[in-house]
Amino acid sequence: MTDSREQVRVITTIGHVDHGKTTFVDSLLVANNIISARMAGKIRYMDSREDEQQRGITMESSAVSLRFKMLRKSTEGQEATLDYVINLIDTPGHVDFSSEVSTAARLCDGALVLVDVVEGVCTQTIAVLRQAWIDGLRPILVINKFDRLITELKLAPIEAYHHLTQLIEQVNAVMGSFFASERMEDDLRWREERERRLAQRKDATADQVETDVNSGSADDKDSSTGMEEQYEEKDDEDLYFSPERGNVIFASAIDGWGFRIGKFAQLYAQKLGIKELNLRRVLWGDFYLDPKTKRVINYKHLKGRNLKPLFVQFVLENIWAVYENVVINPNPDKVAKIVTTLNLKILPRDLRSKDHRYLLSLIFSQWLSLSTCTFQAVVDIIPPPSIAQRTRIPKMLYPDLSSGGEVKPRNKLEEDLYGCKDDEKAYVVAYVSKMFAVQKKEMPENQRKALTAEEMRAKGREAREARLAAATDNASDLSSIPLESLSVSDEKPAETSAEAPVDEDQEVLLGFARLYSGTITKSSNLYCVLPKYNASLPPSHPSNSKHVSIIKITGLYVMMGRDLVPADKIRAGNVFAVTGLEGIVWRNGTLCGMGSDMKADDMADIDSARGCMVNLAGVNRQAAPIVRVALEPAVPADMPKLIHGLKLLVQADPCVESFQQQTGEHVILTAGELHLERCLKDLRERFAKIEIQASPPIVPFRETAVRAPDMALTKTPNAPRGTIHSASAYNMITFTIRAVPLPESITSFLLSNVSIIKRLHRQSQGNQFKKSTTGDDLDDPEGEAQEVIDGEVVRQPTVKLENFWTTLEELFKSAGSEWAGVVDRIWSFGPHRIGPNILVDKMGGFSTSMRKRLQRELKNSLVKSSTPAASNVATPEASVMGENRNTREYDDNIETGFQIATSQGPLCAEPVQGMACFVENIHLNSNNIAAEGDNVYSRVAQIRGSLISAVKDACKTGLLDWSPRLMLAMYTCDIQASTDVLGRVYSVVAKRKGRIISEEMKEGTTFFTIRALLPVVESFGFADDIRKRTSGAASPQLIFSGYEMLDQDPFWVPTTEEELEDLGEKADRANVARGYMDAVRKRKGMFVDKKIVEFAEKQRTLKK
Repeated sequence: MTDSREQVRVITTIGHVDHGKTTFVDSLLVANNIISARMAGKIRYMDSREDEQQRGITMESSAVSLRFKMLRKSTEGQEATLDYVINLIDTPGHVDFSSEVSTAARLCDGALVLVDVVEGVCTQTIAVLRQAWIDGLRPILVINKFDRLITELKLAPIEAYHHLTQLIEQVNAVMGSFFASERMEDDLRWREERERRLAQRKDATADQVETDVNSGSADDKDSSTGMEEQYEEKDDEDLYFSPERGNVIFASAIDGWGFRIGKFAQLYAQKLGIKELNLRRVLWGDFYLDPKTKRVINYKHLKGRNLKPLFVQFVLENIWAVYENVVINPNPDKVAKIVTTLNLKILPRDLRSKDHRYLLSLIFSQWLSLSTCTFQAVVDIIPPPSIAQRTRIPKMLYPDLSSGGEVKPRNKLEEDLYGCKDDEKAYVVAYVSKMFAVQKKEMPENQRKALTAEEMRAKGREAREARLAAATDNASDLSSIPLESLSVSDEKPAETSAEAPVDEDQEVLLGFARLYSGTITKSSNLYCVLPKYNASLPPSHPSNSKHVSIIKITGLYVMMGRDLVPADKIRAGNVFAVTGLEGIVWRNGTLCGMGSDMKADDMADIDSARGCMVNLAGVNRQAAPIVRVALEPAVPADMPKLIHGLKLLVQADPCVESFQQQTGEHVILTAGELHLERCLKDLRERFAKIEIQASPPIVPFRETAVRAPDMALTKTPNAPRGTIHSASAYNMITFTIRAVPLPESITSFLLSNVSIIKRLHRQSQGNQFKKSTTGDDLDDPEGEAQEVIDGEVVRQPTVKLENFWTTLEELFKSAGSEWAGVVDRIWSFGPHRIGPNILVDKMGGFSTSMRKRLQRELKNSLVKSSTPAASNVATPEASVMGENRNTREYDDNIETGFQIATSQGPLCAEPVQGMACFVENIHLNSNNIAAEGDNVYSRVAQIRGSLISAVKDACKTGLLDWSPRLMLAMYTCDIQASTDVLGRVYSVVAKRKGRIISEEMKEGTTFFTIRALLPVVESFGFADDIRKRTSGAASPQLIFSGYEMLDQDPFWVPTTEEELEDLGEKADRANVARGYMDAVRKRKGMFVDKKIVEFAEKQRTLKK
C-alpha cells in the first residue's frame, strides 16, 4: 500500500450483464503482470467460482489492488514518477446479484460504467447508474465492445460516429433524469424549511409587538423586514459524459485497446499545428478540417460541403484501417506499413502469425493501451479519498442533507472522516459492507509458502555448511550421510508448521471493508458497531449496549481477486479483508476506535469512547428476494448441519434470507432462479456439505375481490353485498361485519407507505427504534428508506409521517361519498397491523379510532404517563354505558380475528390485499348470559377464542360474497434479440402466459429490445427455454415488479347456454386461476375439490 492518501483511488466496475466488465478487468491485470496478455479476456481472473466460469457471468463481487506508475509535473515544473494504488472491485451485472453492486458502491469513490456499444443502455445499466448516483460516485463511461461496430454490424466510420453520439446522449438522458428528481426533492425540502422559518418569524414578531404595546415602548425597526434566503440553483454541467472532458473511454476489452480523446489530440497536435488543449475541445463534435485552409471550422461554415468530422477523419478511420488489414481482409504489406508508421516494436514472426486476433491485440496494446488509458482516466477524473470523502461522508452521516455545498465538520470524528486522516491520533472508522466465506485451506497462513530465489540460495548455503561441518567431524562417514536427510533436518520450524494438516471442511468468514480514517494494525482492539446502534443515545444505554462489541483483529489482508495477501497495517482510504468478526457481525457493521494504540483494558468504559462511534451500516437492496424454497436434508440426522449451513449462507450472501416457518420447514428467500441455484450449490458443497432436497419454488400470491357484473346472489338476503351475521360460542356475542373492496388509489397508497404506518406504531409506543413484527428495519430509524415487506416487495414512502392521515383522508373523500369520514373510524390496518386492508368501526367508538388512539398514546408517552388510568382518560366520545361498555372488552379479539383473516385469505391462505371490513354492530346477549349464570365466567376464554374464529370466518366469507381474484407476482422481462429470432421469443413468452408491453428497434442495428410481463410462477426455466429456442441469441433479465390481478374468478364454471355450447359441461378451457389456487392449497395441505376419477367407464374385454 502507498503511504500517500493522494495516490490512492477506490473504484468499481458496474454495468449490465455481459457488457464485458470482467474481461475489461483482465486487461488491467495484464499491466500488473498478474496474468499474461494472451490469457486476457479468456481466463476471467476475477471469476473465481467454478459456476461463474461455466456460465460466463460474475456472481460475487471481488476486489484487487493494482499499482500504476505515472509521470506528473510537480509545482516547480519538474517531472516526477508517482506510484498510484488503485483498489478495484468487480461487480456482477445480473439483476439477481444487484445487492453485490450496492455493497461495493458504498465502499468506492468512483465507478467505471461499462456499456455495450451495440446493446446500448439496458435496464441494469440504469439501475447501476442510479446506485452510483445515490452513493455519490464519480462515474467514467466506458463504451465497450467497439470491435462489434466493425466486425459484426459492419458500419462505416461516419455511421459509427452517429451511433456513438446517440449512445452518449442516451446515457446523459439517464443522468439528467436523476439530477431533475433530486433537484425537485431539494426544492420541496427548501420550501418546507422556508415556510417553517416564516412561521417562526411571524410568531416571534407577534410576541414582540404584543410586548411593545403592553409595555408602551416603541421600536422603529420593522422586524418583518430582512433578506430572505434565495434558493440556490445547481449547475448540472459537470454531471454529463462528454469525450472532450476525458470522462468517456472508447474500448474493446477483448482486443485489449482503449483510448480517450486526449490520446489522439496528443498525436495530431504537432502535425496540425494546433495546441493540444484546443484540439481536444474540437476532436469530438461537429467540427471539421477545411482541406484548403487547413483550419478547423464548425458546422456553420460547411456551406454545403460534404466533410467528415474530425473524430471520423483522425480517429475512426485509422482504427477501421487496422481492423480491415489485420482481421477482415488480411494484408501483410499494409500491416507492416501501419506498424512502421506507428513506430511499434513487433517481432517479424508475430507479423507472420496466422492468429489475426493475437496480432491485432499486439498492435493495439502498444498503440492504444487499454490499461494505461484507464489508469490515467481514473487518476484524472476520480478524486482521492481525502477529497471524495468530504462530499460522500456527510451524505452517509446525514441522509436528509441537501445536495451541493461543502459541509464543515462538527467534531473530531467528522474532521478525521472528511479528511481521511491516517495519523496515530486519528479515530479509526472502517465500514464492513458484507461478509464472505473462504475455505480454511485457502487462507494464506495455511498454504505452503513458495521459496524465492534468495531463500533457495540461502538454503543451499546452509546445506553446504552442514556438509562441511560433518566432513570436518567425521571425514570417514561423510559418504554415508544422505543429502536428503540433511536438507530435511535443516528446514525451519515455521515452514514445517505450514504443512500441518488443515480442516478443509471449515469455512472462514471475512469482512469486506474499507477504512475511512485512521490506521488498523493486526491484533488491534476495536469497537464493532452493529446496524441497529442509535448514535443519539449513549453506548451503555440498554437499547445500544447489545449492538456494541469489543473485537480483536486477528488478520488483515489485501484482496487480489481469488487470492489474499497478508498485511500488517492498513491505512485510511484502502479496501481490505479482515478476520475476527465471525459471530459478531451478521452482514454489515462499522469498526471504530479512538486510535491505533488502544488497549483492551482501556476499552471497558464504552461511554468514554462515544465520540469515536458512528453507524455507517445500511444498504439499499434493489432486488427483493421473491423466490422461496423449503429445504430438508436427505438424511434427517443431518438437520443440525443444514441449520449451521443456512447461518453461514445468510451471512455470506447479502441478498438471501432464511427463516423457519410455523410448519417447521426451513425456507430460504432468493432474488431469482439463478440466485437460488447458486445458494443451493453453496449449501451442498461449501456450508452444509450434505445432500439437500429442495421443494419446488414457493411463489407468493395475493388475494382480493372486485365488483363483477355477473356475481352470485348475496349470502345474506336483504342486506348489502358482503354483509355477514355471525356469533361466538353459545351465542353470547352476535355481530355483523360487512366486507367491501377498497378503491385502487387507497390500496396503492397503503402499500407504498407501510414504513409510515410502522413508524406510527413505534412512535405511539415511545420507542422509535423498536423492531417491528414484519420487517428487518435494521439501519433506518427514520423509516424513510425503502421498505421490505415480508421479504418480497420494495416500496418507497410517498408522504411524510405528519401528512399521512390528511393525505389518506383526501383520498377517501375523492373515492366517493360512501367513504367519507372513514379515516377517523379506522380501527386497524392488516395484516400484521401495517398492511393494505382496513378494519372500520361503524359503531363510532372513540377507543377504536386508530388515528385518535395513536395521538393519545403519543401524548401520554411524551408526558411519561404510562399507567392504565392515564391512558384511558374518559372523554365525551368514549363515555358508553352498560352493555356497550361490556362489548368493548372484546375489541382485541375482533381485531385479532381480522388480522388472521387478512394474513390467510379464503382462497389459498395467502395474504389479502385491498379489502375493508366494517364492523356494523356487536351485541352481547344478556338472556344467554343470565341462563348460564356463574358458568359464564369459567367460559370466558372459550368465548373469546370462538369470537376470534367467528370474526375470521366472517371476514373471509364477506370477501367470497364478492367476485374473488388472485393477484400474481410479476416479473418485468427485458430481452434483446435480433430480427431472425423475434418470433421464437414471442412464442416462448406467450407459452408462459406473459404479454408483450413494448418493443423498440435499436437504431442502426438489427436488434430489438422487448419488454414483457411474466408471472413469477411461470418463470422457472424461462431463461433456459428462451436460450434453447433462440440458440443462445437472446437472454432475458427478470426484475420483480409487484403484483397484478388475474382477472378470472377461480370458482367460475360455464352456466349459460352459450358457455356450455362453447366449452361443454366440463369446461374444455382450463380455469387458470383455479389451477394456481389448487396448487397452493395442495402444497399447504388444504382441501382440494378435485375428482379422483374423471372418466369412469365399465371395463370392457374382447370376450363376449
